[in-house]
Amino acid sequence: MKLLPLLLCLAALGACSRKPPEPQAKPAAVSTPFDAMRADEQRAKDVSKALEKKSAEQDKQIEAAGQ
Repeated sequence: MKLLPLLLCLAALGACSRKPPEPQAKPAAVSTPFDAMRADEQRAKDVSKALEKKSAEQDKQIEAAGQ
């Protein structure tokens, strides 16, 4: 039990490093609340296209196996 506070102190000291923080990239354009929605919509379209492609491939395989 006495070891726990010592480990917590060492972890806190280890987390504090002397390295300066890395500069954060600034956004290229002003983002709007709709950007996230547009990104989600595009991801959904991409998933839909991938599913349609996979379905078409499976249909071809089923037709080839049935002949």
